[in-house]
Amino acid sequence: MIIADTNIWIAYLEGGSGPDVEAFEVALTDQILRMAPVVIAELLSDPALSEDTESQLASIPVLDLLPGFWPRAGKLRSRLLYDGMRPKLADTLIAQTCLDYEAVLLTRDVGFRSYVSYGLKLF
Repeated sequence: MIIADTNIWIAYLEGGSGPDVEAFEVALTDQILRMAPVVIAELLSDPALSEDTESQLASIPVLDLLPGFWPRAGKLRSRLLYDGMRPKLADTLIAQTCLDYEAVLLTRDVGFRSYVSYGLKLF
């Protein structure tokens, strides 16, 4: 299972290229791509989003938050803050979703590297 971060979706939707977009396309074709709730919320926040793009986004299964998600996410962010990092809340929620589902995160955001020591798998 692969979860694509918002920046990968944007690169794909804008016709971008690169190994990460290629991996995204393979995950999409192989139907192993899943949507983190925060990512769909971020993508749907674009007021210029076309109906076609919105339909395409709706075709990707959105993962449910598992019981205890919010305390786990809070504790994960707390550990990162304690270790001197500055994790964004949205990034922490995406990382926790990946951790809960043992999914690989496909992202261009180097900030997610700080989550690797807590179990996050990056593509």
